[in-house]
Amino acid sequence: MNPPPPAPPFREVAFPSARMRVERRGDGTVYLEPELPLAEFRPSLPLQLADRAAMTPDRSYLAERPAPGAAWVRCSYRQMQAGADAVAQWLLELGVPRDRSLLILSGNSIAHAMVKYGALAARVPVCPLSASYTTGSDPARLRQAIALTRPAVIFAEHGAACARALAGLGPVDALIVTDDPARLGRPALTLREVLDTRPDARVPASIAAIDPDEPCCYMMTSGSTGVPRAVIHTERMIGANIAQGRQVLGAVAAWDEVMVDWLPWSHVAGTYTQMGVLVSGGTLYIDGGRPLPGQFEQTLANLREIPVPFYTSVPAGFALLAEALAAEAALRATFFSRLRLLLFGGASLPQALYERLQQLAVATIGARIFCTTGYGATETTSGCMSIWFPSEQVGIGLPMPGLRLKLVPLDGDRYEVRMQGPMITPGYLGPPEQNTGLRDEEGFFRIGDSARFHDPADVQQGLVFAGRLSEEFKLATGAWVAAGNLRLKLLQATDPLVADLLVCGEGQDEVGVLAWLRPEACRRALGAGAPETSALLATEPRLRALLRERVGQHNRTHAGPSQRVGRLAFLAEPPSAAHYELSDKGTVNQAAARQRRAADVAALYAHPPGAAVLVFDPAADAL
Repeated sequence: MNPPPPAPPFREVAFPSARMRVERRGDGTVYLEPELPLAEFRPSLPLQLADRAAMTPDRSYLAERPAPGAAWVRCSYRQMQAGADAVAQWLLELGVPRDRSLLILSGNSIAHAMVKYGALAARVPVCPLSASYTTGSDPARLRQAIALTRPAVIFAEHGAACARALAGLGPVDALIVTDDPARLGRPALTLREVLDTRPDARVPASIAAIDPDEPCCYMMTSGSTGVPRAVIHTERMIGANIAQGRQVLGAVAAWDEVMVDWLPWSHVAGTYTQMGVLVSGGTLYIDGGRPLPGQFEQTLANLREIPVPFYTSVPAGFALLAEALAAEAALRATFFSRLRLLLFGGASLPQALYERLQQLAVATIGARIFCTTGYGATETTSGCMSIWFPSEQVGIGLPMPGLRLKLVPLDGDRYEVRMQGPMITPGYLGPPEQNTGLRDEEGFFRIGDSARFHDPADVQQGLVFAGRLSEEFKLATGAWVAAGNLRLKLLQATDPLVADLLVCGEGQDEVGVLAWLRPEACRRALGAGAPETSALLATEPRLRALLRERVGQHNRTHAGPSQRVGRLAFLAEPPSAAHYELSDKGTVNQAAARQRRAADVAALYAHPPGAAVLVFDPAADAL
């Protein structure tokens, strides 16, 4: 038999050495730390902005479209610094005390960045909130965020979008800055009035007085592991985290050139991009699209126009992008023309999706594209681990310089992940008791996730995410279910037919799954005669048989009660951001979704099961 032909080469990339120092303790605990030390960095974004404004004053830092299809509006580094200095001066004249904050109710925009950098220069902590706080169904979340962060100023960039939420707050002890005060129905200033403030010597004096270890940002967690909390970020954390990324990925990703990015600045991955481009001196095109039906076309329009050397998204976004690339040769040609690096985050990338993207790259440019990931949390500033070494395996990689990893054995081949380094938060804003137990006896931060090695005998191959510890639950039989790990395996088994799923079964006799289908992929798999609507797809016998075989195959190789799926049903309504089922980064909040869809969970476990439920027989699944 002839050997298979060699795989096409990767488009050339170069990373520094990712060799790890490894220490193994007698109790099975493993410590990992890069041999490469963290590069020096400047822990002050206002000083970084001043440097860039002096070096490349007229280069575009940010560009945005006021509306889909509109011309790009650009902001140079000189203009960004001028706007930030005006905001800083206004805040200094206002006399905002250090125990107050500036709350940002705005999507990604040039104005958002000016207000943020101005607040940092005035040493006023910034808290950018997700759009769900103003558009969601629960006004209590916004009230809770305001009570926690105690803003002296609220920047509601678009008054019309925030009017209903702000009206429901009642009296607020904060000045409001917006585009059109008349839309709010309450006293407010315009951003123009703030930007007309003339800076004096107090601004550079305030910047010089910045303590790199004092709070500069409060970043709200997504709530996927409980009630949202305000994570304290400092200038040292931000500087260290950006230095990590630039040291191992920056040259390949060309952050000093051009980037197109949609990730929200209320989430750490998005704001990291905004700040990383600033420190690198590049240009960021703000993408107003989202990896959601009806919103992704705007992203595609931007990618048709702007070839990028680096692109980042969540797996759901890459799934939509792969469909568009397969259908459009011109888009493929532009997208792959300069591309050297893809980065995914928020969830694991299915191996089949990775292979589809590589097939498209090879068909277009004759080479594969290196694909990496960033792993971290709001509490680690952003991604602090990455695949920055030769690999074709999907995983979460290895710690980047400056991070020390402690892996505490759990069960089987899984470890609890703990972290130590300058990019780790000092804690949460609010009652001190919520920081109790945040670190272990050696000072390592308990991130709450588990991981396993690709190859326990070769740590250099990196780690694989194995689930959130908070998502684990017990069956009635007493068996523990690692729901996050099981979800990843099931998404791999059903890719590309299933977009996402809920793992259920707490207190039940067996694991059950509620799944959202990916309609276009299902229709392609079925071919001629495929139903047009999602509701009909869920009842289509051929599709049900295909999924029964896919999940049955999973069961045949995962026979234990905590890994085997006993029943499966489909969800028609997509996850709702307004009801907090969907985070800014496009990932599903399992706890919130199960709670909201309690009736679907009850129907999944009804006795006898309804006709819509696929039931898996252990005898039929046996090998």
